[in-house]
Amino acid sequence: MNMHVFEGDITILAVDAIVNAANETLLGGGGVDGAIHRGAGPGLLEECRKLPQVRPGVRCPTGEARITGGHRLPARHVIHTVGPIWHGGHAGEPALLAACYRNSLELALQHGVESITFPAISCGVYGYPPQLAVPLAVATVDAWQAAHKQPIAVTFACFGSDMAQRYRAVLDSI
Repeated sequence: MNMHVFEGDITILAVDAIVNAANETLLGGGGVDGAIHRGAGPGLLEECRKLPQVRPGVRCPTGEARITGGHRLPARHVIHTVGPIWHGGHAGEPALLAACYRNSLELALQHGVESITFPAISCGVYGYPPQLAVPLAVATVDAWQAAHKQPIAVTFACFGSDMAQRYRAVLDSI
């Protein structure tokens, strides 16, 4: 198993790629998204603005992923993915959340990324219950790793100890 937990600020990690729990505009926001944009500096926003819109105001639909440079971050790349907003679990949220992890890993593989760090996608203002999101994230990453010959070192960055403990418990159970 090539998965680990880091408790702290995702923006300080010197990895090949960090994943941004973004919104569909990719133009910054709150939480992890805001922290990544602040850490990366104005070049990230400029690069994101240049990404094509797939429909008005949408550069990255929910479940998909896009990649940019890391700019002022220690990470070489930022992989932006848009997690689902929690609507009770009956609006395709699990499939969309799993797609965030798979599509981020596929982009990482295409760009030669050997180490990637994920935040707890959708668990903040999007309201996805961590007790459901964390096992799904770990299982999705584990299945993706098993299906690919080129391993990628995966870290789950947790801003608080409760979330870190939740990830550690799930990782310890596999």
